[in-house]
Amino acid sequence: MIRIAGVFAVIAIAGLIGVSTWATGHVSIVPAIQDLIANPSAGYTPWLVATLFDAYFGFIWFWLWIAYKETRWSMRLLWLVLVLGLGNIAMGAYMLIRIARLPRGATVEDLLLRRA
Repeated sequence: MIRIAGVFAVIAIAGLIGVSTWATGHVSIVPAIQDLIANPSAGYTPWLVATLFDAYFGFIWFWLWIAYKETRWSMRLLWLVLVLGLGNIAMGAYMLIRIARLPRGATVEDLLLRRA
């Protein structure tokens, strides 16, 4: 299961970086945000709003697990900024870091639960 989580994290990071690179090749993020600010109704659809709510609630749920795993507030806050800014790219990176720190023969519980 740990290997599956690691493979999924790598696929997610690669896929997200790939689609972000592709999208940036069509429209850079800064002009896209500027256009949306200048003319909000042009890109507005109810599903855009629903998708953003869905994504960010998911980011917060994952970050709550990060906050549980991390013992220092500085790391909790750093990961909050990273997850809210980079989304699933940061989430995949966090998972890969946690997996890399596991000892050989670790269980899924070792990955998911905070140990004393």
